[in-house]
Amino acid sequence: METDRKYPHRAIKPATRITTEPALNCSCTGSRMVGFPVAVVLPAGGSGERMGLSTPKQFCDFLDRPLISFTIEAFERINWIQNIIVVVAKECIDLMKTIIHKYSHKRITLVVGGQTRHRSIFNGLKVFTDSQVYDSKLTKPEVVIIHDAVRLFVEEDLLLKIATAAKDHGAAGATRPLVSTVIATTSEGCLDSSLERAKYRASEMPQAFLFDTIYQAYQQCSDYDFEYGTECLQLVLQYCGSKAKLIEGPPTLWKVTFKRDLFAAESIIKESLSQKACVITGVQQDAVQLAHCLEKTLTQIMVEVISTPVGEEVSCIQNISAKEYRNIIYVIVNDTDLQEIKQLVESIGNTSLPILYPVVVIMVHLNKSESMPFSNNMDELGAIRLLAKEAKQKNILVYGLLVNYPKDTEKWNDAVANVCLIAGTLIKDRNAVLAGQLFVA
Repeated sequence: METDRKYPHRAIKPATRITTEPALNCSCTGSRMVGFPVAVVLPAGGSGERMGLSTPKQFCDFLDRPLISFTIEAFERINWIQNIIVVVAKECIDLMKTIIHKYSHKRITLVVGGQTRHRSIFNGLKVFTDSQVYDSKLTKPEVVIIHDAVRLFVEEDLLLKIATAAKDHGAAGATRPLVSTVIATTSEGCLDSSLERAKYRASEMPQAFLFDTIYQAYQQCSDYDFEYGTECLQLVLQYCGSKAKLIEGPPTLWKVTFKRDLFAAESIIKESLSQKACVITGVQQDAVQLAHCLEKTLTQIMVEVISTPVGEEVSCIQNISAKEYRNIIYVIVNDTDLQEIKQLVESIGNTSLPILYPVVVIMVHLNKSESMPFSNNMDELGAIRLLAKEAKQKNILVYGLLVNYPKDTEKWNDAVANVCLIAGTLIKDRNAVLAGQLFVA
């Protein structure tokens, strides 16, 4: 990147920017408000060398979505955060624009980063002050939160504590207890000394600052700081005399650093997505009975049963969307016509539900006929596969589940248990490869 020779840490025309306006239907959490303007800077210009992949870790996919999109969503859902500044390498600008538009992210300003972490953060801050270079109309915040783009698990409670503490103390940051003892080594690779673990803490993200304080610190810091420094709290202490308030954060503040962390992050998100489901039936007694059996048996999932008469599907979809159900079990009796499930999938596709996360739809076919030919099951499998192929393009995973209705009570209980086992596994795994398969309980 071209730089000013007098001030080599300051890039010439450091930013290309794209700003999106907040949507009227943006899903924001809670009703909390703060009495001062807050913005977020997300440095995302790292190369991810430790990940061992050709793609920078912030752009690695899981659940068919790049990691950075999950982090943006965590801030985007908080109504008191006014602007989200995403700082990426110049060569990733077009990719980041695509992500912003594909996942309908709002309140985003995209900025080209520098060659080091501190330079990237400083570029992000300059959006609010250097209007000539950035053509920016953003209002300067009183408090700015700085967070890593690869720390996707951050809660509003912690952000509120840190932002408020920064307002009172000038700076604040999250910490965690040290897991291992820190030692110093000699040049010969021998032990030199060790630190008393109880006295020290690991500095984590997020951190927050009075905007003028962190900006002043960056204006004064040395080229050495820009090149080798990583700790923002140290900068404001050294150059502005602000002692940061330290707040212990939860264990979920870990950073995606290695390839194994991607699998751990995916597992956590899948677990959070599998917490609740709705079971939709018509008004047939057998379907309603099966739905309530599932409600009682799926003990690890919060289940709501919705019995919908013909013609009231619209209100049903509104209920699903309002409560953000991303796991739907649809029970039909005998009828193998998939028209209703097609309409359900189409209606879900028209909501915002599948934009960010895959929606699981399990069609449970309760077969009460004692003489259904095998060819009918094969025809049903073909129809489900075709429907699932179309639905997958909308980020909706459709599965079929056939239940032969036994008259024997013990066999019925076994069938219900099998339905719960299969449905629970499909909901938790969200395996796109299995979409379109017909399972038999």
